[in-house]
Order: sequence, then C-alpha cells, then structure tokens
Amino acid sequence: MRVGLAAVFLTAIAFLSPAHAMDIKRVVSPGGIEAWLVEDHKVPVLALEWVFDGAGGTDPKGKEGLANLASTMLDEGAGPYDSQAFQARLQDKAIALGFESGRDGFGGSMRTLGENREEALELTRLALTEPHFAPEALDRMRASVMASLRRDLADPNYVARRQFYATAFPDHPYGGESRGSLDSLPTITPDDLRAFVKGQFGRDRLVVAAAGDISPDDLGKALDKLFGGLPAKADAKPIPDVTMSGLGQTILLPRPTAQTVMLMGQPGVKRDDPDWYAATVMNYVLGGGGFGSRLMEEVREKRGLSYGVYSYLIPMDHAALVMAGGSTVNAKAGQALDIIRQEWARMAKDGLTDQEMADAKTYLTGSFPLQLGSTQAIARILLQVKRDNLGIDYLNQRDRYINAVTQADIKRVAQRLLDPGKLLTVLVGRPEGVTPTRTIEGGS
Repeated sequence: MRVGLAAVFLTAIAFLSPAHAMDIKRVVSPGGIEAWLVEDHKVPVLALEWVFDGAGGTDPKGKEGLANLASTMLDEGAGPYDSQAFQARLQDKAIALGFESGRDGFGGSMRTLGENREEALELTRLALTEPHFAPEALDRMRASVMASLRRDLADPNYVARRQFYATAFPDHPYGGESRGSLDSLPTITPDDLRAFVKGQFGRDRLVVAAAGDISPDDLGKALDKLFGGLPAKADAKPIPDVTMSGLGQTILLPRPTAQTVMLMGQPGVKRDDPDWYAATVMNYVLGGGGFGSRLMEEVREKRGLSYGVYSYLIPMDHAALVMAGGSTVNAKAGQALDIIRQEWARMAKDGLTDQEMADAKTYLTGSFPLQLGSTQAIARILLQVKRDNLGIDYLNQRDRYINAVTQADIKRVAQRLLDPGKLLTVLVGRPEGVTPTRTIEGGS
C-alpha cells in the first residue's frame, strides 16, 4: 500500500475489559451509506478505512495486475492536481492516503488531523472519482511493479508461495499473481484503469469503518461526500467459491541455495465457521505461538533444524487454509519435514494438554488489546469485523468466544483440519531426504 505519510498518529490503547468496553456506533449517512464508528475526541485524529468487496478479484484475461496497478495510480494525480501537486498537498497537510488491492477486495485508507479533515476528504474523493491515470505516471508505476516482480523471482520464499497458490487454486483468481506478470502489465492502458474504476467501485459492495475525532453526524456527511458520487452498483464479476487442489503432493523447485524453503498447507476454516475459535486456539499451540509453539520446540529448540517454523490460518472469502512453513539447511530438509508432519498428526490424535489450553487462551485474550494501539488499527479491525459479519458487539464478546473453547472442540477441529497425508508441500532449494511427487525445473 502506498501512503502519503507525513506523520504517525497514535492513540492510547483501548483495553476491552468489561469496564472499558468499546462503544461502536452504527452510522447511516443521509444518502444511505453505512459505516461503523468508534468515536474518540481525546486525540484530534481521524482514521477511515473502506473496501469494495470482491473488486479487483477477477482481472480480465491478459490484463492480470490491473487492480493492483490501479491501487498504485489513484493518488498519482486527480481532479485539478497533477501527480506532484496531489502528493504535495497530502504531505503539506499531513494526510495519509493509500489504496490496496487484494484477493477479495479493493481497499483504501485515510488518516488526517481534525483540522485538515475537509482537505483530506476532498483529496480522497478526487482520487476515487476523478483520477488522471496519466501516461507518464502509468509508465513509472508499471515499471516499479515490474521491477518488484523481477526481484521476487529470485526470492525462494516468494517462489514457494507463488507455486503453492498456483497449485492449490488453478484456474481461479486465488491461484494467480495479483500484481500480474511481466507479459500482462505492459498491455494495461489508461482506458483499462478508467474502466476498472467505473465498473468496480460500486456502493453496493462498499464497507466502511472509522475511528477517532469525528461525530456520527459529521461522519454521515463525510460518507456522502466521499462515496455518494460513485455508481450505485458495481458490474464486477463475482468470485466463485473454490475447493483446494493438490492435496498430498510434494512439489520441488530446485534452486542453488544453501537452505530449503518449506511451505505446506491444506483446507482450513473460514472466518464465519463456528470452529474458528477452536482452530485459533489449536493453531496457537501448534505453530502460531512463536517460541512457545510445538513446532518451534520440536524443530528449532530440540534439534536446531531451523531458525523459525510456524503455522497459521488463512481465512479467505471463498476458501480457507491452514498452513505451515519455515526453512532449513538442505541436508536436514527431510528430517524437518518429517517432524512437522509428526506434530501435525500428534495434534490431530491427542489435542492439547490442559496447560497448553490455558496458556493459549491467556495469550489470545490478553494480547488482543495491543493490536488496538492506534486510531488506524482500530478502524482496520473494525472494518474486518464488519466485513466478516461478526456483529457490532464482537470486539466486546471476543474473549468470551475464545474462553468457551473446550478440549472436545479442539479434538474435533484438529481431526477435521490436520491430516499430514493431505498436505500440499512446496520445497524450494536442494533438499535431501525428500522424494517429491513432482519436480519443476526453471521458472516459478
């Protein structure tokens, strides 16, 4: 995400104990645009976050990377300001404005001091509704994206990730590179970018959250100013649900590196799945808890096979993954993989100890308020909660959901999710002690 960042705006951490419950207001503008707001006038800062659900998830064939390129271009001149003048106004007024394209939507963020709010809103409106997409700026930003792609092709971690998603989700947007390719990017024109904005930024797909120094009435007016001029409906193609492919495969991409990068995964749980909280507790113990996790204990601490190994949940809108990864010296790759798979199986068979359960719940509930240490962080989390349809009181109920997880829940979810025989494994390097089911020479 590119931002015209002139300052970092921090607020006090908002602790979510019963005595300090977060007050979230539902705001509906005069024009019917809805947002959630955490109002706080202690610090004169406003943070606004929004996303167009599904926008940019299906770039036209041959124009892959269009949405991502648009995200780099919206603040490169808009309305009466060319690129240099637009960026200068952002910097002079300490306004942070950025856009980001992802697998499931196209998002934006804005932060500003209260005294510059009207200027910030106007510049954001111009970026959304009157972007220039000037040829010179397009050539510059396209060259930057292509340079980043070329650099990444030499990064074993990127190569592994790229191959994993291409194998797991072939013929689906999740399987592609959101930045496009060295072949597709040169084909994108200013007219393509204009068509993207016109077709994908519809109010029917808009989700908005705000935090900081603004009243509900003023936020309602701001929503209409920012988004009221956008089309009522987008013409974006819906992204279909998808079932993961490649289960049980071990794919090797040979590279002349001293270490082997390991990436593996299988279907997980979506965010609205009732088993999400049990999966979160389970994953913390398995590999999400840093040095206290089982994978780090068995792979790094006991055997010194890796500097770091981890597991994590990826809940996307149309699929979900539970994944693990790390790196090790080539000679120990087979041993490291065996241990990870053994821990996968042990969790599915035995679940957690009572102490592991208690420690995981303590961390997951106690650390969460630390994620709410800035106005922007609050707005971002609020946006995600709204997108995931978790309910306006979710932040005040989250601890209860986690603490309600039982040992029976953990065993059921571990048996549902963790099967080492179904892991899709991608290796990049020169691993020893591994028999791949497929070897891909050359490209990524």
